[in-house]
Amino acid sequence: MNKVYASAARALRDVVRDGQTVAVGGFGLCGIPEQLILALRDSGVRELTAVSNNAGVDDFGLGLLLQTRQIRKMISSYVGENKEFERQYLSGELELEFTPQGTLAERMRAGGAGIPGFYTKTGVGTLVAEGKEHKDFGGETYILERGIVADLSLVKAWKADRAGNLVYRKTARNFNPMAATCGKVTVAEVEVVVEVGELDPDEVDTPGIFVQRVVVNPHPEKRIEQRTVRKVEAPATPAATGEEV
Repeated sequence: MNKVYASAARALRDVVRDGQTVAVGGFGLCGIPEQLILALRDSGVRELTAVSNNAGVDDFGLGLLLQTRQIRKMISSYVGENKEFERQYLSGELELEFTPQGTLAERMRAGGAGIPGFYTKTGVGTLVAEGKEHKDFGGETYILERGIVADLSLVKAWKADRAGNLVYRKTARNFNPMAATCGKVTVAEVEVVVEVGELDPDEVDTPGIFVQRVVVNPHPEKRIEQRTVRKVEAPATPAATGEEV
């Protein structure tokens, strides 16, 4: 079985349509399927519900789909790095379902595991709990959260074999494993492809049964979302300290 497609555009050609719910892996700009996001933008589909930790930045990641008004609703846990996101939300152009980060991860994991809902204490007594079922367990109040099943999942991994078994690298693991399992169709963008049998089964993070298509991007753009630097003072020269040279 060979699930590798020649390009991101070809991998998405017959699986994207208007109005879909699309789960996208990544955390900030770490571990995002950048080429698949570009291909989704170029497909022209609209009215999307995007499920992702955040919406990238203004000119990269899911921020590109906000620029083209292709996203109708975001289900996300962090919205702080995208001014266009802020503008569209405050003007009423973009719907937002704000979800605590751990809850969002568990909603995707639950959807992929066939679990329609679960109870959590996170959000009790806040706006997050409004309109949700409350239930007491052991004297504590919990709210019902529903699992997420996406029409399409786009994920980023480091390595895959041709059967779609995935290995993530370090913190790029973040939301990708959960996003991969909750999609009815999952497309993975990877840096390296090997033949079936070359991966140690103990190394596989996402089994190929969850992945329908793979595209290769051997040279991803590794942007820094927030570059923070501190001023480093130059060491004093002998002349400045009065020492003999």
